[in-house]
Amino acid sequence: MRTIIAALILVLGLSACQKEQPLGSQDNPVKLYFTPSVDSETITSTSKEFIKFLEAETGLYFESGIPSNYVAVVEAFGSKRADIAVMNSFGYLLANQKYNAHARLRALRYGEDSYKGQIIAHVDSGINELKDLAGKKFAFTDSSSTSGYMFPLKIIKDAGVELGNTTFAIKHDSVVTMIYQKQVDAGATYYSPPAEDGTIRDARSRVKTQFPDVEEKIKIISITEPIPNDPFVFRDGLPEEIATKFIDALKKYIATPDGQQSFKNIYSVEGVVDTTDEAYDGLRQMIKAIDVNVEEQLKK
Repeated sequence: MRTIIAALILVLGLSACQKEQPLGSQDNPVKLYFTPSVDSETITSTSKEFIKFLEAETGLYFESGIPSNYVAVVEAFGSKRADIAVMNSFGYLLANQKYNAHARLRALRYGEDSYKGQIIAHVDSGINELKDLAGKKFAFTDSSSTSGYMFPLKIIKDAGVELGNTTFAIKHDSVVTMIYQKQVDAGATYYSPPAEDGTIRDARSRVKTQFPDVEEKIKIISITEPIPNDPFVFRDGLPEEIATKFIDALKKYIATPDGQQSFKNIYSVEGVVDTTDEAYDGLRQMIKAIDVNVEEQLKK
């Protein structure tokens, strides 16, 4: 009996020691979550090199995780299974609201820390401005898309326009294709400004191989206000020393050719900039304006 009791005390003592290991130690690594943007194998293989770099630069241990969906990332902050996560802007609002997680960095794409939505129409549709959308057939992407649904819907509502039949095409390039083939009159997709040489980089560029004259057939009617790019989010209570070490190491890594290519592979990210929670207030206002339930949208 004494032997059993001694063994139990030893086990409990070891467990207590393990729990007391500081965050960033080998037995209690910093947990970094990547939202599911592309297939998990691509994220896993790419993140391994990043983890090695982080550990060498910071002297801390890290482990990565890839939840199955956006809501799982949010809930990981609540259970402290995630210390840091790369999230979409929509999911961040919920993580901040429920668990006081905070954005500290924001992704750069094409040199911009934000993007926009656009409303596009076929040149034969008779649509030249927002008011002309009244009664027209219209395609959104999906109901959780900021650029392909929420922000465009807001400017349509602000213009007092009632659309005709609407559909959800899911993908941005599918919206463009439907307009090109005159299945709908107009639609909403993401917008990125043209390159310096004039090459388009908005959603129409995705179908140029299939439809080389897409620029001549589909025109931009209106562009939304800026939408902040994906944030790097830190859980409430994460020691500042760890957060600072991670931020410094990430900036150093993503400035290298290999690091930049790694993040391009999984998030089309070419750099990061500092950000604050206030940068996402415009997104909050938009959600309030169109009466969207963030959590329900993320579950879809």
